[in-house]
Amino acid sequence: MVSVTHSIDAVGVAQTPVILLCEGLDEGGCRKIERALALVEPLYAGKQLGTGEPVWQHVLGMALIAVALRLDVDTRLAALLFAIHDYHAAAGDLIEREFGPEVAKLVGGLHRLNGLRLITRAAAASSVPEVRAQTEVLRKMVLAMVEDIRVVMLRLASRTQTLRYFTDHSDARRADVARESLDIYAPLANRLGVWQLKWEIEDLSFRFLEPETYKRIARQLDEKRAEREHFIEQAIARLKSECAAMGIAAEIYGRPKHIYSIWNKMRSKNLPFSEVYDVRALRVIVDQVKDCYAVLGLVHQRWTPVPKEFDDYISKPKGNFYRSLHTAVIAEDGRSLEVQIRTRDMHNHAELGVAAHWRYKEGIGGGLAQDSYGDKLALLRDLLSWRDEITDSSDWVEQFKRAALDDTIYIVTPQGRVIDLPQGATPIDFAYRLHTELGHRCRGAKVDGALVPLNTRLKSGQTVEIVSTRQGGPSRDWLNPQLGYLHSSRARSKVKQWFAVQDEAQTLADGRAWVARELQRDGATQANIDELAGKLGFASAEAMFLAAGRSELGPRAIQVALRGPAAPAELPAFMPRKSKAGDQDGGVLVVGVGKLLTQLGRCCKPAPPDSIKGYVTRGKGVSIHRADCPNFANMARVNPERVIAADWGEGQGEKGGAVYPVEIAVECADRTGLLRDISEVLSREKINVIAVNTVSRQGRAHMNFTMEVTGVPQIQRALKLIGAVPSVLSARRN
Repeated sequence: MVSVTHSIDAVGVAQTPVILLCEGLDEGGCRKIERALALVEPLYAGKQLGTGEPVWQHVLGMALIAVALRLDVDTRLAALLFAIHDYHAAAGDLIEREFGPEVAKLVGGLHRLNGLRLITRAAAASSVPEVRAQTEVLRKMVLAMVEDIRVVMLRLASRTQTLRYFTDHSDARRADVARESLDIYAPLANRLGVWQLKWEIEDLSFRFLEPETYKRIARQLDEKRAEREHFIEQAIARLKSECAAMGIAAEIYGRPKHIYSIWNKMRSKNLPFSEVYDVRALRVIVDQVKDCYAVLGLVHQRWTPVPKEFDDYISKPKGNFYRSLHTAVIAEDGRSLEVQIRTRDMHNHAELGVAAHWRYKEGIGGGLAQDSYGDKLALLRDLLSWRDEITDSSDWVEQFKRAALDDTIYIVTPQGRVIDLPQGATPIDFAYRLHTELGHRCRGAKVDGALVPLNTRLKSGQTVEIVSTRQGGPSRDWLNPQLGYLHSSRARSKVKQWFAVQDEAQTLADGRAWVARELQRDGATQANIDELAGKLGFASAEAMFLAAGRSELGPRAIQVALRGPAAPAELPAFMPRKSKAGDQDGGVLVVGVGKLLTQLGRCCKPAPPDSIKGYVTRGKGVSIHRADCPNFANMARVNPERVIAADWGEGQGEKGGAVYPVEIAVECADRTGLLRDISEVLSREKINVIAVNTVSRQGRAHMNFTMEVTGVPQIQRALKLIGAVPSVLSARRN
């Protein structure tokens, strides 16, 4: 990677040659750079950022970092136009007109990211564990806030330039900026593979936060960085030569440890400086596992191994499936050298897969699942490494843009807390993510201060405030996917769970009332409910009430539990006697039991003098069906013991007074006034119609009438009269 070593003064373009900013660009790109410089120089003249740094110096520093990273012309232009939104009323239109929509989008995205500074700085400065724990969410939010990942690269360049400015200008805010940089921006640079920015951000931030420790470690490094790099180059050449002599194809590279990394290892492992063995480090990548151990033998032959500093993570991988050989040796100059040896597959898995190096470096749990966020970060790293191989820079730009992290959105609470939600989430999803009770009582939402409908789709970076009531629950409309109120499975599950609890409470109340009625009917109101539940095989009275509410418990079981197994013999369920049927039971006489609750089957709608039979239901009395009813036949086949004889009571029929609902179907040739003519026939017969359904298709009308009759003879007479109505093709009872 190219080192970022350009420096500038805050005096103008003359001391920052245009040729530096145009490195690697064609003639058209250089002309755009010149136009941008001419546009922003008068705008930025005399202006300062909140840190006190001149705007002109800051944007030139950003642009030179973009050059060192070999970013495209649009990214360099966006760096120069970094602060134009603060000093030009119509900046967006101006940029699009002068430099195109791509540059306008980059500058706009950078401007939006700057709005996160207060949130990220507050989280980084806080000592509250709940707030500090959000740094990982904030890192993802920075990535997800932009459609083009080059905006994040520019944000890293901007932060690096700010830290460089602070090296020469002490400021009270320097520590806060450094802490935010360590928590948010250095890990982002690490994840994107921008190693040189990561090292610089970490070292400068550490220098501002721990100046004495920084100086002490710097003094202990008794050699200059250049000297360390020279040693590593010699070690690489020597080891590569010996590998080639053994026929092993090896890729070897290394880098000296920077100061922050040294201190981090001393702190995490509680080591003195003298025991940090990877101040200088090599990494060897080979083709096969056997080559790993062969190279390990070469290393231990060439240099003296340090006892207890060998780790075989190939035979015993780490918990996140990281695999590699680690060893520390003493080189010819008496100083330590760390060597890591792995295969290409192990390297790809460690750097780009589920065990990505940054996971254990930053203390983030690994796990077997490869999340899409990690996949996309791997893609971004690939893009950074491919840029030297792609001849057409436009191809690289398009791939970079497609790497936007858009699977998750990040919403800010009024208190500055950041909440991550799936793309497409609504204010209700947000409320349930904060707290289940807040979700239940959510009645409205404000997004960036404006009231919005509850099915509004949220976007990253928005501030959402929930309007709630003191009590209440969710609406069943929220579960309707067509209305779009809920997107996350978590919120949907919470709403379903709430309604399940409410339904269970109603079932419990119904069951308790049913049991009370049965006990009263049997004269056992003083019975011990818990003992009764135990006799019926339930763990608790509540379980018995739920079973009763679901019609899983019948009155017969209650009788047996109250009076013992002899109850059926002592008190036969169906006494062999006839009882007189009254109006309250629909004129139906059940053979064996008087005054028993009966109901007419809705499937066949029996009416006198139809042949009928009864079926004993659980908790709802006897259901009366026509003897030829298919539903009754199926039930009787499954539970023949529930079938009971039934008949119409005395006086039922034409003059009995009771009426029964029946359905008739009429098919006609469609015409105007047809429904009126049929209705007149039924009216003359004094038949009450309680429901009508008509459908007309291709000149045919299909009508279904539900009407109340006193018996089958009245039905037959009505069907005959309806059949005589002009255009009626058929009339029959359903």
